[in-house]
Amino acid sequence: MAVSRQFQASEMAPFRIAPRYDVRVWGYRDLRPWFNHVAEGEPIGEVWLTGDENLVATGPHAGKRLDALFGEVHEALLGPAAPSPASPLLIKVLFAKEKLSVQVHPDDRMAQKYGDPRGKTECWYALAAEPDATVALGLKPGVTMEDVEKGIHDGTLESSLRLVPVAAGDMIFVDAGTVHAIWPGPILLETQQNCDLTYRMYDYGRPRELHIEKSLEATRLETRAGKIAPKPLEDRTVLIDTEYFRVERIPVAGSRSSESLRGPSETAPGLAYLFAAAGAGKITGAGFEPVDLPARGVVALPAASPRFVIEDLGGLDLLRITPNWPGMLR
Repeated sequence: MAVSRQFQASEMAPFRIAPRYDVRVWGYRDLRPWFNHVAEGEPIGEVWLTGDENLVATGPHAGKRLDALFGEVHEALLGPAAPSPASPLLIKVLFAKEKLSVQVHPDDRMAQKYGDPRGKTECWYALAAEPDATVALGLKPGVTMEDVEKGIHDGTLESSLRLVPVAAGDMIFVDAGTVHAIWPGPILLETQQNCDLTYRMYDYGRPRELHIEKSLEATRLETRAGKIAPKPLEDRTVLIDTEYFRVERIPVAGSRSSESLRGPSETAPGLAYLFAAAGAGKITGAGFEPVDLPARGVVALPAASPRFVIEDLGGLDLLRITPNWPGMLR
C-alpha cells in the first residue's frame, strides 16, 4: 500500500544498506542461514550493517560509501538538531565460533585523549543462543586493579570475570570501561557508538597485539553493564533506551505507517534504522521505488524521509534503532 502524496525535492527516501563481511580469527566461514555468505578465505566474525565503509544498496545514492553520504547530506539524514554530522551508530551481527579476546573499550574522554572522536559504549541483543550460552561481563566483586594486571600477565584473567548466561531475546548493556568477552553460543546484534576501538587484555595465546597499558587505563572496576529488562508499551517494546542509542521491537501486523513507527515522545524527526531480525518486509511510498527489507537486512530512514508504509511480507520481526543525543533520553 503506497501513500497518496507527491515526493518533495527536499525529502530523502529510505534506502537499504549492503552488509560488509569482516574477517575475525574467531568467526565462521559459513554464515548460513543468517546470511547467504560463505567465506572463501579467512573466517567471518562480524557482519557490519551500518559501518562507514558499507555501501548504499538502493536509490539514487546506490554504490556510495555511508561515510561519504553522511558527509554530503548529513542534515537530511540526521535532522538539524544533531550535534555532529558524522554517522552516529555502528550496527553489527556477531558470530563467535571461538572465544573473543578479553577486552575493554574506552569512553569518549579517553578516546579523545588519544586522538579519536568518540569512545565505544555498546549493547548486545541476542538473536539466538544455545542452551549454555554465556558471556563474560565485568569483574567479580572485590577484584582489584592489581588482580586484573596480575591476571593479564599470568593468564588467569578469566577467573576474575563475572559470567552471565544469555538466552534469545536478552538485551545486554556494555558501557565503556567494562571488561568483557563474548564466548561461543549466542548470535548477537551489536549496536554501538560508531567506533571500533578495542583494547585487548588477554587473547588465549593468539599471535595478536595486546594493548595492556591502555586497557588498564580504560578499565573500571564497577560499571552499569548487565541485562536490561524490556519495557512494554502499547504499540512497541523498548529493549534499551540509554545514552547513545535506543532499540525497540515494533510489531507490524500487516502494515504500519511511518508516522506510527515514531514514538510519542519523539518531537522532531531524526535518523532511524530498521532491522529485520526475522522475516521480510517492504517499504513503499509516493515518489520512490519500493525498498525491500530482507531478513537480517537494514534500511535507513533519513530524518527527511517522506511518509511511507512498511508491509510485513511474512514473519517480520522488526527492530527500530535510533541514536540518542545528549539530553535526548525519552
